[in-house]
Amino acid sequence: MKDLFDLTGKVSVITGSTKGIGKAMAEALAAFGSKVVISSRKADACDAVAASINESGGEAMAHPCHVGHKDQLERLVASTRERWGKIDNLVVNAAVNPYFGSSLGIPDSAFDKVMEVNIKSVHWLCQMVIPEMQERKDGSIVIVSSVGGFRGNSMLGAYAISKAADMQLARNLAAEFGPDNIRVNAVCPAW
Repeated sequence: MKDLFDLTGKVSVITGSTKGIGKAMAEALAAFGSKVVISSRKADACDAVAASINESGGEAMAHPCHVGHKDQLERLVASTRERWGKIDNLVVNAAVNPYFGSSLGIPDSAFDKVMEVNIKSVHWLCQMVIPEMQERKDGSIVIVSSVGGFRGNSMLGAYAISKAADMQLARNLAAEFGPDNIRVNAVCPAW
């Protein structure tokens, strides 16, 4: 199996990679030879996951980052390039859902937070890494969306809207940058 997915020499940045799907993806990428950047808001959680990967023979670095802040994303990208010179794979997994309830009751602040973290930060990160991928004519972007983006939901409206937008962002980026050999896909996990 490793021969099919040999990522030796590749560098992967994974947001939201200290637990759940993000952590599993980081561990899998490392197991197949990629150097991985572990990122989430909490430094201690990033350090623990990176240490675990390093102890099991992989190569990881921790970089805490709140994806809703563009300056922190810029530092994430810059520190990765400083350490390993490039970014081959971007996995955008971090997302938020601060509100559960009717669309009539969601405060503007919660709606804005969902859109900023779940859509705008994805757009920002892609803008930051695609130029180097274009230059190399190689790269991969995986946007973690959700089955919630496929149909309406009476209690998760803003989140579902953001995940539908993530899918469309993936389609647009694939159409625009596929000719540069940049693969862009959305994955849509369920509960």
